[in-house]
Amino acid sequence: MRPQAVARGREEEMTKGMKRKIVMAVAMVGGLAGVTLAASAENAAPIKDPEIERTRQHIKMLDDVFKTAVVLIDETYVKHPSDPSAASAAKALFAAMKKNGWYDVRLIGLTDKVGDPDDEPKDAFEKTAAKRLRGGGEQAYEEILEKDGKRYLRMATGIPVVSENCVMCHAHFKGDKGNIGALSYTMPVVK
Repeated sequence: MRPQAVARGREEEMTKGMKRKIVMAVAMVGGLAGVTLAASAENAAPIKDPEIERTRQHIKMLDDVFKTAVVLIDETYVKHPSDPSAASAAKALFAAMKKNGWYDVRLIGLTDKVGDPDDEPKDAFEKTAAKRLRGGGEQAYEEILEKDGKRYLRMATGIPVVSENCVMCHAHFKGDKGNIGALSYTMPVVK
């Protein structure tokens, strides 16, 4: 067997192993996010508007993707406090999505120790979401907004401490079982 074929075989084997890990992480994080979002939706008497429901499902899918990506980045690349954080990678991704005109998603802090002023809740929606997700034990909060004749679904989803790497740089979160952050989405309603 030629060296290139051997290297390709090893690469394919590594790729299969990595794919298995990614699928497992996606299933685990996606399952947890789906359960928490569904539980919150049961408490909130969801609106029976099919367009809102489509948009809600869209946000839930994106939430699973983003949170899974952050966990995978954290597990794979963050080894020391000097390494770029998974949150900084996520914020760069969010900025690119907004720049390309897709939607707006922000990382917001829910505690009194928000390291980046850009991560503080900005408007009434985010401030209400922060109170409900941090203090009220909810996993998701949403509102419908109409602006310039167009409807938007705003949803915030909770982020707990999920890894020891989180407390590597944020020691004050060690042992915290509640939501310490959230993703705040503003998405045009899907017709």
